[in-house]
Amino acid sequence: TYAPKLILLDISDISCIRDVAKEILNCYGCVDILINNASMKVKGAVQSISLELDKKIMDANYFGPITLTKAILPNMISRRTGHIVLINSIQGKIGIPFRAAYAASKHAAVGFFDCLRAEMEEFDISVSSVNPTFICSYHRQPAGNWEASIWK
Repeated sequence: TYAPKLILLDISDISCIRDVAKEILNCYGCVDILINNASMKVKGAVQSISLELDKKIMDANYFGPITLTKAILPNMISRRTGHIVLINSIQGKIGIPFRAAYAASKHAAVGFFDCLRAEMEEFDISVSSVNPTFICSYHRQPAGNWEASIWK
């Protein structure tokens, strides 16, 4: 039994993910189950969402989970055990108007984790994707520009 340890991680900050994964592995030695459950979404017409925001959404919803997964994966492969879970969205399967960046990032994640599932079979590592329908999310309303429309 291990005492709980809180490790803060901004999944959209790709540059710090490997260090956080290293800290986790140094502390506990391994990760048995990795649950990727962070997300960021924005609602708006394609022409009104900046490319900068599109990239931020992609970092949080696609590059963040795959970067963390790739950092933990070698440990799971060496032990030939583990389970990686992606909590995604139904919007990873179907597109919905005014959520193009979010849906695109979720489609990309589904594709990546589907491929990973097939590749990890030989190492006895399970990979699951969960695609729930609409859920009630915490709405972040910071002062300032486009970030007022971000849901985390």
